[in-house]
Amino acid sequence: MPVIKILPHAEYCPNGAEITAPAGTSICEALLDNHINIEHACDMSAACTTCHVVVREGFKSLGEMEETEEDLLDRAWGLEPNSRLSCQAFVAKSDLVIEIPRYTINHAKELH
Repeated sequence: MPVIKILPHAEYCPNGAEITAPAGTSICEALLDNHINIEHACDMSAACTTCHVVVREGFKSLGEMEETEEDLLDRAWGLEPNSRLSCQAFVAKSDLVIEIPRYTINHAKELH
């Protein structure tokens, strides 16, 4: 099973984390299943950018971006060339290293 290494984030995982997830699982689902409560205001329907992550390693192993995700990412805080919406990026066979940006475009956090 692929390993997802999450770099330290002051709120979601201050010490960083390493989790495993079966291929075909979205990064967002993998994080939530492992008690890393990343924002996902649209309930993973690709309608916001609150689950934005930067894929530091393993980016090319993820599937191609759909046009909807590409358009939404233009509004994400801290956009980088290796940015993805974690609800739309599915784990393949390669290990990943991800960083959760410090901020989102949300003014108020949802309690999921």
